[in-house]
Amino acid sequence: MRLNRYVAAASRLSRRGADEAIASGRVTVNGQPGSVGSTVDAAATIALDGQVLTLPTEFHYVALNKPKGYVVSRTRQGSAPTIYELLPQELQAVNPVGRLDKDSSGLLLLSNDGEFLNRAMHPSSGKEKIYELTLNRAITPNDLKRLQQGIELEDGISRVRIVSSKGADITVGLQEGRNRQLRRTAEAIGYRVKRLHRVQFGATKLGDLKSGTYRISGEEPQL
Repeated sequence: MRLNRYVAAASRLSRRGADEAIASGRVTVNGQPGSVGSTVDAAATIALDGQVLTLPTEFHYVALNKPKGYVVSRTRQGSAPTIYELLPQELQAVNPVGRLDKDSSGLLLLSNDGEFLNRAMHPSSGKEKIYELTLNRAITPNDLKRLQQGIELEDGISRVRIVSSKGADITVGLQEGRNRQLRRTAEAIGYRVKRLHRVQFGATKLGDLKSGTYRISGEEPQL
């Protein structure tokens, strides 16, 4: 197992946070400083800031209906609360599968299973996410067609699948997950997203889960 994956799975750090901790010398392997990109075996003693880490023996899979205004982070951004303030103490070690920005809401998957997180977030997974959008005005048939054909953004072509549309309300499918991609895509053709709500991730649906609440399972969610 890669060292950063071990540290992320056994601590409350994200994969990026684990890389930063390793690079700054906070992580040791059998008493020696760890190195970014290295691998470790099951018999190794891994420590973070002098505290020995152990991999979880029980995995949790959480579906959270993230409310608008909450940040997907362990630290507050100004006065904005974090999603971890919605979770009990026993779930504080879970990490999110991707992100939803502060102004977005809906289905967010989290887990303390590093292997699951890696599979779910890998670009090759190709799992479609479904979003309900409310725009600042009714979208035209021509612009719906443009969305499906692809919109050029600074980081590449953005393509969405139109699931349904009625006036300013559209439901779309997206296989990618670039930063604020749907908002930037709408802006590129002259619209502003007033509401962005994720209702499905792969085969996992939000269902009737109320805003700010979660459901937990001991089995991997279907993706």
